[in-house]
Amino acid sequence: MSKTQDEIDFKADLTLQRLQPRLAQVWQESQISDARQHEFELRLDEHWRPLFRLLFELYHNRYDFFFHIEHVLLTAARAWAERREELCELDRHRINEPNWFQSERINGGALYVDLFGENLSKLREHVGYFKDLGLTYLHLMPLFAVRPGNNDGGYAISTYRSVDPRLGTIDDLRLFAADLRKAGISLVLDFVFNHTADDHEWARLAQAGNREFQEYYYIFPDRTEPEKYERTLREIFPTVRRGNFTWHDGMQQWVWTTFNSFQWDLNYTNPAVFRAMLEEMFFIANTGIDILRLDAVAFIWKQMGTSCENLPQAHTLIQAFNRLARIATPGLLFKSEAIVHPDDVVKYISEHECQISYNPTLMALLWESLATRKVNLLVQTLSHRYRLPRNTAWVNYLRCHDDIGWTFDDADAQAIGINAYDHRKFLNDFYTGQFPGSFARGVPFQENFETGDMRISGTMASLAGLEQAIEEDDEEKKELALRRMLLLHGVSLSIGGIPLLYLGEEWGMLNDYDFVKDPAKAGDSRWIHRPKMQWEFLEELDDHRNAGNGSIRTHIYCTTQKLIALRKSLPALAGQEMDLIALANEHVLGYIRINEGNRLIVLANFSEEPQQIDGNKIRTAGLGRFFQNMIDDKTYATSENIVLAPYQILWLNRV
Repeated sequence: MSKTQDEIDFKADLTLQRLQPRLAQVWQESQISDARQHEFELRLDEHWRPLFRLLFELYHNRYDFFFHIEHVLLTAARAWAERREELCELDRHRINEPNWFQSERINGGALYVDLFGENLSKLREHVGYFKDLGLTYLHLMPLFAVRPGNNDGGYAISTYRSVDPRLGTIDDLRLFAADLRKAGISLVLDFVFNHTADDHEWARLAQAGNREFQEYYYIFPDRTEPEKYERTLREIFPTVRRGNFTWHDGMQQWVWTTFNSFQWDLNYTNPAVFRAMLEEMFFIANTGIDILRLDAVAFIWKQMGTSCENLPQAHTLIQAFNRLARIATPGLLFKSEAIVHPDDVVKYISEHECQISYNPTLMALLWESLATRKVNLLVQTLSHRYRLPRNTAWVNYLRCHDDIGWTFDDADAQAIGINAYDHRKFLNDFYTGQFPGSFARGVPFQENFETGDMRISGTMASLAGLEQAIEEDDEEKKELALRRMLLLHGVSLSIGGIPLLYLGEEWGMLNDYDFVKDPAKAGDSRWIHRPKMQWEFLEELDDHRNAGNGSIRTHIYCTTQKLIALRKSLPALAGQEMDLIALANEHVLGYIRINEGNRLIVLANFSEEPQQIDGNKIRTAGLGRFFQNMIDDKTYATSENIVLAPYQILWLNRV
């Protein structure tokens, strides 16, 4: 141990010693049991020194550092004291089974409350639907109270302690969380901690001239400092607004607003902001939340002369939040949302930071492989970008509430002879249906005519060709679209990590072009892939469940449900370990999943033409001569070539 670290640990121990009477006061006021106190103090002993180091690194130069660290500790103690016993019991279970989220039984879904069930009370009636589909993880898109009018799809939060009145109350959220817990489904919510809405209480106090709360944000009297920052900042929504600062008429000052003018960036160089957001985090967790998705993690620390993205202090902040969760809400996990370069995405993933993370690169490259009919770039990327630290997992999704950005690494593309700029242009043309022979029906999002940058909006089914096939009433194209969708689901469910289904995909819902009729949504093309759930589909499912001749929607639902159930039955699909198989066929992705002696080989044909694979490759990778495809029960002998039909995926188990 270095002398400096020893000195900091001494300060940590002395600080905790001095704070013990204040801690005892919390226990006395809360009247929790001696056993509960003991649990907290054991975890505090384990995590206090690392936590102190993190906060000391960020804030030791602040005059009020020790005031804030005292209140951070007391905030954590009160959070544990207020935590309901059923949540504490779950905490204990997860402490003893820290890899619970790596199970093959974890299958995710995501939805907007109003679009899926109108409100939380009605959504409770559909817990059985989630369970029947096979979900054990449910992510509700932002549901807290937001500013009137444009609120960035729920990401401009007015208060973290109230649900949007249109969706229900905080008690409705607690009841829904309890229902999910009984059904064995973990609940995931967004923690929007980079910014608040301009009508949040802190922002309103700042606007009223309260200097304490003006220091919660980045507020400047003129353009001098903003102009210095702007030299190294990028614009996130250049087609909507220019620059990263907004003039506020009431204050006659400039406010830092990275995303939208009504989303005020929080100033985490002020420890009061960290402490205040910690209180909000614990409040949300104690409603019964299992996982918090940390929104916009790349932007939470600002420093002059940098891009103000992915700075080391951003990681330090998240690690500090993580340590406090381990102390007071130890069953809580963090999910990283970082739509940044693949090298930066992975830096947020560790058991001491975000245990799970979206995998935007896999999502983008699965669509890239469908467009090119080749897996070269996908294989190149997976070969060195898929492995993660222990006790962590990817969240693998095919579509989400957001757009598709082509987040592959330019060097990976160059390594296999692809010009990244030209390739992104091809992909944008392909998925907006402008490339000859394209099957996709996406629409542009944030198209920048100056730079050529663009992202893609569209539902999975519309991007995979189903919308075009139905328009043309072409049975062959319908079949190919269904095969593409099954292929994508088959990879997402088997490649390693938590598969996440954006709800509506299980029915193959098409683009909703009527979003333009709503003035609050008309300017954001992402609403095209956020259609409202059509519950009459369930009646159709009941009609055809036993008939065997159901509609396209019924076929998609039943196939998806079957794949999810199949995943749950295959222990080889637990964990994150995945090894590629060199197949010498640029159209077929091959990998093997191994977990505790269980093996499963996956072969996925990204072409509309049949493809052959040398059976000996499968024999040597799977250590067997005969393999059964778990999806359709067909048996393959490795003494001959294995033939994959167009867009076919095989899950091969040794027999």
